[in-house]
Amino acid sequence: MDMETKEGMKEYVKVVSQKNDWILNKDQVTFDNLIDGLVENKKKHGYQSCPCRLASGNRDLDRDLICPCDYAPADVKEFGACYCNLYLRSDFYETINTEYVIVPERRPLEKENAVLENFDK
Repeated sequence: MDMETKEGMKEYVKVVSQKNDWILNKDQVTFDNLIDGLVENKKKHGYQSCPCRLASGNRDLDRDLICPCDYAPADVKEFGACYCNLYLRSDFYETINTEYVIVPERRPLEKENAVLENFDK
């Protein structure tokens, strides 16, 4: 699948959601915006970094943000949604049924600071 196209990225996130027993956000505007962000990051950085977080462009530094990010499983389990609200718990619409869940940032501050420092180089 060509993840530098919307169709390819949609297929990718569909496979990821099925593999993890998650569902995808059914709000079409939100979903399309997230897919666009993933495609843009894939083209820009060479990997599909989380569209809701700041990526440095350094794959090693951003490894934890490659979608699905390292924090998604715990976020979906605890809050019903990942940080971006792309991936949702399978019972999300039956039990949580809200338009957007605010998920606290799990990424360590040291990682965030390292990304910001990387921009200065």
